Amino acid sequence: MMKAVRFHGKGDIRLDDIEVPTCGKGQVKVKPAYVGICGTDLHEYLGGANLIPTTPHPITKEKIPLTLGHEFSGVVEEVGDDVTDVKMGQRVSVQPIIYDGTCGACRDGLINCCDNNGFIGLSGWGGGLSEHVVVPRAAIYEIPDSVSMKVGALTEPLSVAWHSIDISPLKKGDKVLVLGGGPIGLGVIQCLKARGAETIIASDVSPRRKEFMKHFGAHHVLDPTQDDVVARVREICGGVGADVGFDAAGVQVGLDQALKAIRAQGTLVNIAVWEKPVQLQMNDIVFRERKYIGTTTFVAGDFRHVLDAIASGSLQPEPMITRIIKMDEIEEKGFKALIEEKDKHVKILVEVNP
Repeated sequence: MMKAVRFHGKGDIRLDDIEVPTCGKGQVKVKPAYVGICGTDLHEYLGGANLIPTTPHPITKEKIPLTLGHEFSGVVEEVGDDVTDVKMGQRVSVQPIIYDGTCGACRDGLINCCDNNGFIGLSGWGGGLSEHVVVPRAAIYEIPDSVSMKVGALTEPLSVAWHSIDISPLKKGDKVLVLGGGPIGLGVIQCLKARGAETIIASDVSPRRKEFMKHFGAHHVLDPTQDDVVARVREICGGVGADVGFDAAGVQVGLDQALKAIRAQGTLVNIAVWEKPVQLQMNDIVFRERKYIGTTTFVAGDFRHVLDAIASGSLQPEPMITRIIKMDEIEEKGFKALIEEKDKHVKILVEVNP
């Protein structure tokens, strides 16, 4: 038997004793080291089950209670008989997307848009918040020697940020607006800086998050409760507005401001997952020929790009880690801390097998 943090329902996570998974063909058994608590985990805890299946998932065939943890690093402890390119003892980061490989999106290489998609740590196949987990070989990315296991656990949220920039029309010299100073917004700022962005404008209401935005490379930091965001962005951008915007906040007033702050024929990229229906002021798009596009998670290869950027030093995300806790502390010092003291924290990691 092993310990695992499992979601049983709204406001109900438990440290359970469950069976140790066995490693089969095409699989790798991993001993998780550090696991990040994600905003998605918090949404499930506060209002779920939403993404976590209450009826059998179409791919995993599993439903609640399910093991949590989809942002994690670990050590390989066993490989399937047919897995020849992964070795026991390797330090790895796990790319958690579950996909069927057969739908139209998957055939186009868009595993993040799979018709039946899910996540290890949300939809079945175990999760990082357990003493052992078995994952497909394709989910395994080796962590470079110069990168710590703690930082390796940040690969997943940073890959979300990296991918959002990839699908945007960002080009050298563009001026960029980033809304939201949570883990994803801070990840976007870091990835923009690593990729050479010269003018990054960031907006958030939290004093601590504004400090983090400055630390990670924002050239201008605005407070929408004090600044006229639209006017300030246009002023910074020579009167025309930002070329590209990234919304990692998911707030109606922020969306309204962002659309007006983007230049004519500019693009606003939505990363945020919205809890409620949102109003879109179409005339702000139509009469300035602006573009509004969505992005979700990441595709194959994004983990490698992020890990290489960390190894090279162009990404230095460790200050995002604001607390490290044990599995038996996860509800009080993890979930509740992020809900009740969210201005004090960016990323809380759970130490599973240090």
